Amino acid sequence: MMHRFSELTIKELLQQFPWIEDFFSAHEIDCSKWQDASFDALCRSLSQDFFSGIGSTPSRFLEDFFLFIREMKSLEETSGHLIQSIKILPGVNKMGEPESHEVTLKQGKVTAIVGPTGSGKSRLLEDIECLAQADTPTKRRILVDGAAPSYDTRFSNEGRLIAQLSQNMNFVMDLSVQDFLIMHAESRLAENIGALVETIFERANELAGEPFGKTTPITQLSGGQSRALMIADTALLSQAPIILIDEIENAGVDKSKALDLLVDNNKIVLIATHDPVLALSTEQRIIVRNGGIEKIIITTSAEKRKLVELKKLDDAAMQLRARLRRGDVIC
Repeated sequence: MMHRFSELTIKELLQQFPWIEDFFSAHEIDCSKWQDASFDALCRSLSQDFFSGIGSTPSRFLEDFFLFIREMKSLEETSGHLIQSIKILPGVNKMGEPESHEVTLKQGKVTAIVGPTGSGKSRLLEDIECLAQADTPTKRRILVDGAAPSYDTRFSNEGRLIAQLSQNMNFVMDLSVQDFLIMHAESRLAENIGALVETIFERANELAGEPFGKTTPITQLSGGQSRALMIADTALLSQAPIILIDEIENAGVDKSKALDLLVDNNKIVLIATHDPVLALSTEQRIIVRNGGIEKIIITTSAEKRKLVELKKLDDAAMQLRARLRRGDVIC
């Protein structure tokens, strides 16, 4: 790729890849002065002070430029890519006994994983997250749209198919909520970034038990606020078509709204949960015991009727929790 693009002028490169102007701007280079020159010629004209200032060399700078093009092209190619289904082929449980159930997860549907603590729910999520090919302790295989994923699909950091939301969300960057969302949107080459950031922010606050502001540092968000932000960000901005969530009920977010948001954006959603409302809100649930998939249950109409009653009880419990947090005396 380097050889092919090195023969093009800056003008020709900009016509093919308008976003490379961001690369020039980041290095304070006025590319309008170099329209008829190649990037190689531009690179040779830069002073030694320039390269010393950015801690680079001419050859490394040239490599960085073409790496930027490759990564951005990969991002464009994977943008909006939807997976219709993933299939979990049987492996073995903790005793080495074979599983007998094959599971299909479909686009726009939510599947729950339920089972006792230590039964293997997180292991199943991990198998899907790494798109296992009989190379994990369970020996399960994961198919994507009916086929085994390629090596690049499994191990490349570019255009990953899967986003995983764990129980603990910890930020390390010193950014405000708004700056974090803008940075992520820009990295995804999103359009209408201002409106998109506003929508993600609003949805996150709808999910969070306690509202937060755009200028709030992300390192100061509570666990529930962090999870709410990442759920909204994943649903509306992440290109990953498969979402794995571990025990959303422990995050202090509106779990029903969170699932609705993810499903509305055509994601394949798999959630490990102990919560009966969540479990019965899904299309199907995988019962895990002793490290293996024991059975698959399709949610019945009778269970959906029972869900109505459970939601009323759950809403009452949420209202009571809100009153306790406000300092009300319960009587």
